Amino acid sequence: MLGRSFVFGALLLLAGQANALTIYKYVDKHGTVTYSDKAIPGAQVLVFRDRMVEKLDSQVKLETKKHDGGETLQVRNDLYAPVEVELRLDKVVNAVGAPDEPIRWVLPPRSQIRLATLAPREADKPMSYRPKLRYAMGDPRQLPLLYNYPLPWRGGPFRLTQGANGKYSHFTPKGRYAMDIAMPEGTPIVAARSGTVVKTENQQSGRGNNPSGNYVRILHDDGTMGVYLHLMRGSVGVSEGQWVEAGSLIARSGNTGNSTGPHLHFVVQRNIGLALESIPFDFAQPVNSLPNFAVGGE
Repeated sequence: MLGRSFVFGALLLLAGQANALTIYKYVDKHGTVTYSDKAIPGAQVLVFRDRMVEKLDSQVKLETKKHDGGETLQVRNDLYAPVEVELRLDKVVNAVGAPDEPIRWVLPPRSQIRLATLAPREADKPMSYRPKLRYAMGDPRQLPLLYNYPLPWRGGPFRLTQGANGKYSHFTPKGRYAMDIAMPEGTPIVAARSGTVVKTENQQSGRGNNPSGNYVRILHDDGTMGVYLHLMRGSVGVSEGQWVEAGSLIARSGNTGNSTGPHLHFVVQRNIGLALESIPFDFAQPVNSLPNFAVGGE
């Protein structure tokens, strides 16, 4: 497993340098996956995607409370992180109190707020409308502070296989400044910065349904969030709402989700206004250097 990850890492480094190298993925009859720059018969061109799926519908909800005077629309945030919301009402019929423009608000963690109260213009006729709720985790009013991130793992040294603005997957706003580091499955992953765990996934095996695989999202004091992707199933040892210190063990690296080999995908994101985007960051030492003994080895 280790050998395959580093072979793939070398291929990806070469691909990044050439900017035109095609990488192929081949699965033999035994299910063994091979990556190569050679067009092996039956192989498929490897297409990298940079997607992250976080299902928040069960934790950020629009609720309608009916009463004698009409209806009240409120939003509930069950996350351990602030959430920016935007409520728009379209196709409004016979309703007083409907806003002409979308309502935007930032809800603190674990809170709710009333955004609008509607009443029928003509009491003997029904009112109708179509609500549309948009939201993004984080408070866009907070600004990132300068911070050099310790390496978020123990052991190594390991190799950076894809950096910022990669040609194969790090080209979307959410992942433009992400770092992919090839490492054996089971490598201890530690928090690169203290903060509150706000979202985790721990039960995905193999490719699964979520391109991110198993992951941990940690909210920092300045509103930025460190996200650790493709973690080993069942290895996440922290829970949502928990405060973690920099250097504390949070999980172990894996090969889950949209992963082409065992590695850690680490990215720092912030809400820029109803959208999460990755932001540039620096590690406190070169990735390919000796292990970071400040957080210990194993």
